[in-house]
Amino acid sequence: MNSIAIRLIVFACVFGGALFGMFLRGVLPEHQLSADSKDTVRIGMSLIGTLTALVLGLLIASAKNFYDTQSNELTEMSAKIVLLDRVLAHYGPETKELRDLLQSAVARMIDGLWPKDPGPHPQIEPMAAGGEILYDKIQELSPKNDTQRSLQAQALSMGIDIGKMRWMMFEQAGSFVSIPLLAVLVFWLATIFTSFGLFAPRNATALATLFVCALSVSGAIFLILEMYSPFRGLMQISSAPLRNALAHLGR
Repeated sequence: MNSIAIRLIVFACVFGGALFGMFLRGVLPEHQLSADSKDTVRIGMSLIGTLTALVLGLLIASAKNFYDTQSNELTEMSAKIVLLDRVLAHYGPETKELRDLLQSAVARMIDGLWPKDPGPHPQIEPMAAGGEILYDKIQELSPKNDTQRSLQAQALSMGIDIGKMRWMMFEQAGSFVSIPLLAVLVFWLATIFTSFGLFAPRNATALATLFVCALSVSGAIFLILEMYSPFRGLMQISSAPLRNALAHLGR
C-alpha cells in the first residue's frame, strides 16, 4: 500500500473521529456534556495529545534522518565513483575497458533507481554481477611499477567501498514505520478528534477547522512514509549527484 493510500485512510479515521464526536453530541443527554465532563475530557485528551505529539515528533525526526542518510550516502558514493575513474585513468590506457564498464554500470544504476517509465518500481537491489566483474577486472591488471601497484590497490579499495555503500543503501531501504505503532498513533489521533467534535459547535467554521486539522495531521503521516521511501513517490532523492558523476566519467 503506497503512502497516498495510507494518508487517505489516516485522514478518514481522524476526520471520521471528529464527525463521530459531533454525532455523539447530538445523542448524549445534556448532563453528560456538563462543565465537569468537559474538564475531565480535556485532562484526558491533554495526556493523549502530549503522547501523540512526542511520538509524531520522533517519527518525523527518524524519517528525516533516514532520508538525509540515504541522500548523503548517494552523494558520497557518486564522489567515490568519480575518484575511482580518475585513479584508473592515471593507471594508464590499459584501463580503458574498465572505465567504460564503470560508466555503463553507473548508467544502469541511474536507470534502475530512477526509471523513465513511472510504472516500474525502482531497482534498489544492486546488480552484484556487474560490480564483481569490475572488481575482477581491476585485480587482473598487471602493474609494471610501484606507481601502478599503488593505483591498483587504491582502485580495489574504492571498488570495495562503493559496493559496500550500495549494499548498505539497499539494506537500509527495508526500513519502514512500524505498523502497530502507526495504528496506535492513528487511534490516538482519532480519539483526540472525537473529543474535539464532541464539544465543537455544529457550524461550518468548526467543521472546516476540523477538516483542515485532520488534513494536516494526515499530511504529517504522509511525509513520514514518503521520507522512508526516498527512491519512489513524490519526495525522491535527487539523481543529480550520480548524473554529475556519470558526466565526468571517461574524460
